[in-house]
Amino acid sequence: MPDFTALRADAFPVDQELVDAGCTGPELAYLADVYLRSPRALVWRNPSSDWRLFVLLLPIASRLSLMANPIFAQLARAWGLNARFVGIDRQGLVHDFRSLLSDRTLRLLVEALQADIGDAPDGDRLLDTLFAALAGEMLTVLEQRRDDWRRHLDTEHRLEPQAPASLFDREARHPDFLAALRAALRDGVIDIAFYGRALRATDLRENAAEQRLASLIESALDPIVLGRVAATPAGRHLGCYNWLMLDPRHAAARAHVLSRLPGLAIFFAQTLVPLDAVPGNGGAHGFDLRSVAARAASSHSVHWAGVLRRAIDAGQDRAVIEALAQPPGWQIGPVLRELARAGERDWPADATAWEALLARAVPVEAA
Repeated sequence: MPDFTALRADAFPVDQELVDAGCTGPELAYLADVYLRSPRALVWRNPSSDWRLFVLLLPIASRLSLMANPIFAQLARAWGLNARFVGIDRQGLVHDFRSLLSDRTLRLLVEALQADIGDAPDGDRLLDTLFAALAGEMLTVLEQRRDDWRRHLDTEHRLEPQAPASLFDREARHPDFLAALRAALRDGVIDIAFYGRALRATDLRENAAEQRLASLIESALDPIVLGRVAATPAGRHLGCYNWLMLDPRHAAARAHVLSRLPGLAIFFAQTLVPLDAVPGNGGAHGFDLRSVAARAASSHSVHWAGVLRRAIDAGQDRAVIEALAQPPGWQIGPVLRELARAGERDWPADATAWEALLARAVPVEAA
């Protein structure tokens, strides 16, 4: 099984007082102990021939013993929604595989964390066994879904800590600890000076952990493409990085557009990365209204996304603006209503049938 590293946060002088029940009360002391001892991420370097890096970013779980009970599987599932499973393949593309974390994988993860934070005498051996099983579980799932990898390309996250859409979601990482800290201040268990010291230590330790993780992920990315996208106002946006990586021949033109229209960086990533990543999506290969409906936040249909991509890659600034001004996703509503009338069993099966349905739903498209 591949080796792993559990990345943990730094210690600070205030920590000894935080875990002292006589100083902070039993509830805060317990939650502080879980918070301080919990790993921030699990890291697998070169887990297989297909992957350069796996990073599993973890929220802090204060109810591990309860979550490990199969009766409360929903708790583990809700906790898993705040996890991040980042994979970087041999081509240097960044994937967000959070949706592939199965119930079994989450259960293994909760058991591993419980053994790590608990006082089991053979905790280290058990921890190694469970983390190895976890890595094997992830590799097995990815191998079974090999054709599906590119559908999970990251399109939304940034590597900068505390930036909008940052990969490191601090708000969801340790809410129980912060809530208990505020409650202790409100109830007079701790004073404002101690509260300030604890918050400063929390910010410093989380910043340091996030910077280490960001540097680790950067080390597995293509340095030229990362430097190119980082030099634009979009910053270290992983979706934009993937967009440049998918077609290095046009990376300069794409980076140029990002520098001119930084406010549309997220739109470009979420609209054009799927277009590049999934062969046969739109264009001459036919329509896929299911994927169009799934990208309802996009302001363009697959056709106009293709027009926009070609204009960007050709380096035609004026054509980019014209493509952005084309009819937006209002076409999706009429098409979905037409599909509802037909019934799912009678959805079109080829490009010609899709074109006919689109012409019925949006007559202007037939012109």
